[in-house]
Amino acid sequence: MHDQDDISVLEAELEVSPLDQLGASDAETEVPRIDPEEMLQWLRSPQSQQRMMAARAFCELEDARAIPDLVTLLTDLCPLIRVSAAYGLGRNPAEAAVEPLIQQLQNDWNGYVRKGIVWALGNCRDRRTVEPLLHALITDISAVRLWAASALAQLSHVGYDAIITAMPPLIEALRRDTVAAVRSNCAWTVGQLCRELPSNVVYATAIDALIEAFAEDPDIGVREDARAAVLKVGDARGLQVIEEIEQDGLL
Repeated sequence: MHDQDDISVLEAELEVSPLDQLGASDAETEVPRIDPEEMLQWLRSPQSQQRMMAARAFCELEDARAIPDLVTLLTDLCPLIRVSAAYGLGRNPAEAAVEPLIQQLQNDWNGYVRKGIVWALGNCRDRRTVEPLLHALITDISAVRLWAASALAQLSHVGYDAIITAMPPLIEALRRDTVAAVRSNCAWTVGQLCRELPSNVVYATAIDALIEAFAEDPDIGVREDARAAVLKVGDARGLQVIEEIEQDGLL
């Protein structure tokens, strides 16, 4: 099990995760300055700063030629390079990257890196990602569990078997996780996956879990997210129960 405090190692250098900053760049001013050919060369640079800049560039650029080098950078000594490589592979998902991402998720000591890896694994939309993402949801630190819960929503593109496998741990996390934000993300993902299920026992159990979260979770944000998930699914029974609870003023 990972140290609950290991994500703080980079906090002296960065106020927030570099992953959180990557999406905030000004596309109009920065993207035109990126030379893909130069960035491809920099991915193999002996200078760590150039490798990091190149990996970050492919967090915006989509170019399959970068994938082998981004995979290599997953094991770079610098965690900032590893996290950028993970995010770059999330932007450029490929079957060949799935196993290296899984291996690094299991081995990396840094929470920011694992956080980026679970995001990338979700984007891969590959059956092999199910067990590692569920393991992260159950065992990892809260920041990684948060992203694992969201990444599992991508299983709606993988298939019925993957959804059936993921649903029980997601429901358990929705009910039991100690962090409200993780429970909220689980509610959203359970709702997303329900939309891909037939009306069977797994579907009914998931709707029951969302209703339970709406009625009983101590956090108002979780209750609202559970309610929104039921509304988006459009389940008639769930909608009726929610209406009855609201009319009775039980919340």
